[in-house]
Amino acid sequence: MSTCSTASRDHDEPVSGTAATARTWLLLEQPGPWGAKALTSSHLDPALGRALDAAAKGTDVRIALIRRPGRHADRRVPATRRVYAAHTVPGRVWLHGATIGDPRRLLDLDFRALGRGDHRGFDTVLGGRPHEGGPLALVCTNGKRDRCCALLGRPLAAELASSGAQDVWEVTHLGGHRFSPTVLVLPYGYAYGRAEADAVREVLRGAREGRIVVAGCRGNSAWERPGQAAELAVRTAAGEYAAEALDVVRTDGAAPRWEVTVAHADGRHWRVVVAQGASLPPRPESCGVSVLGSPARMDVVEIRELAVAALAG
Repeated sequence: MSTCSTASRDHDEPVSGTAATARTWLLLEQPGPWGAKALTSSHLDPALGRALDAAAKGTDVRIALIRRPGRHADRRVPATRRVYAAHTVPGRVWLHGATIGDPRRLLDLDFRALGRGDHRGFDTVLGGRPHEGGPLALVCTNGKRDRCCALLGRPLAAELASSGAQDVWEVTHLGGHRFSPTVLVLPYGYAYGRAEADAVREVLRGAREGRIVVAGCRGNSAWERPGQAAELAVRTAAGEYAAEALDVVRTDGAAPRWEVTVAHADGRHWRVVVAQGASLPPRPESCGVSVLGSPARMDVVEIRELAVAALAG
């Protein structure tokens, strides 16, 4: 039986510019089964889930549940949980972790400060500290949202964990089911689609070295979709793979056409024209949707390095 990920792969749908957007990720360990809307349909107290969802709204913080790969014991109250917060904006990237007993303590966080990249409240409220391990690999495995995430994501997470990759977690939702298996790597915030174990290991090796792998990359979650596509295009054109070398400093226009300004830490700038197109022929955007659609795609149509005089103007 055909799946949304099979259709996307068969039609060679581009993955660039399709990452979920979030400047800051807040991850809460929650073992056991997850429903489609995991914050309110797991063994986490649904009232707490609703409160967390409301607290994060409009703050640039995205909350997700995580669990270790493997069989998921159906237990309701873990004694302690890992919590992570990661800010993904270049030049201000950080990843902090904490261990807590009561997840209701998350409601004491200042979500707007977290969204701005201020980790002091996270550290004070939860006893957080900088993460001392390697980068986090978050593999979407929530089959209640789309069966592709379970069928393809869970084996990938298990293979990565069994091969010795550290800090591998299953995560509830990264968007883009049709690109399964999907992976988010923190702290830098780059997402990947149609991921395979060897490729993910290379991505993690690069992240440990402060280097971004562009192959299979959907974009950096810090930016909206036109910025994601523009930044990846500049990386490829300039041969620049240092993790925090590039920043999206301006986006002009609106769908279906944008002009995105990408800046290098050394002072260089590029103007990138991104056009929104439609992925054809129509195909299922999710296995849970029977209606065929034409997913939006971000096409880079021009890259131009700007002279100093143009920047001054």
